[in-house]
Amino acid sequence: MTTKQAVPTVTLNDGKTIPQLGFGVFQIEPENTLEATLAALEVGYRHLDTAEMYGNEKEVGQAVEQSGIPRSEIFVTSKLNNPFHAPEDALEQGKKSAELLGGYTDLFLIHWPIASVIDFVPTWKSLEELYHQGVSRSIGTSNFHAHHLNKLRDQTTITPAVNQIEVHPYLAQEELRAYGREHGIATEAWSPIAQGLVLDDPTIVRIAGAVGKSPAQVTLRWHIQRGDIIFPKSVTRSRIEENFDIFDFELSGEDMTDITTLDKGQRTGPDPDKFDYVPA
Repeated sequence: MTTKQAVPTVTLNDGKTIPQLGFGVFQIEPENTLEATLAALEVGYRHLDTAEMYGNEKEVGQAVEQSGIPRSEIFVTSKLNNPFHAPEDALEQGKKSAELLGGYTDLFLIHWPIASVIDFVPTWKSLEELYHQGVSRSIGTSNFHAHHLNKLRDQTTITPAVNQIEVHPYLAQEELRAYGREHGIATEAWSPIAQGLVLDDPTIVRIAGAVGKSPAQVTLRWHIQRGDIIFPKSVTRSRIEENFDIFDFELSGEDMTDITTLDKGQRTGPDPDKFDYVPA
């Protein structure tokens, strides 16, 4: 088993660092979140990704507290839920997330732009205030296209530290990742194995056989070598360990190209330009 020291870090545009591999809790039921998160921390993960929308921030915070690991050694992300874009609501909810997750969030994101019904610029200015207050040590966006990010660049003062978007071999997001590099915005990849869709792909299966790793490990390694920040999720201890064990091999340039060319623009989640879900 590799150790947590093997996990590379990415330096964000505000000078903070984030482990490139983390543990995600999307779609993990609250009653299972504490046990799964504790298992991840025991394996060596020091980066946790949750959200208000997931309904399990409290349990993630409990795992951090019960782990015995100093809060300063764990990077915890949460995200603003869609009903709370009003500036005063964003401030309140950002502080609530911080309270649940050990007194602050290392990274707090606008979860969705929902731009057709809400102007997210005032929302972002509230996140800037959370940053200035130290409630959120870094701030960023999730599911923003380049045109959303351009709007922030034109009307606000802090550049997002990260943009968390759907990325996997079937949705390589080369243009949006290039935009991020150009403007100093790190790319975080959610659904890094396309909810399992890529694991039977012949190209990935072939490479996995050649390097002696699983298709999931090969796919996660592809992300790491591209510079993506990833946080695969599982409630199974063996899979949590497998996802962590990706730092003792490298993919060749040819392997990397072969996987990247699998891109076919296939999403497993909604297009941010069309997603306007605001729960009642």
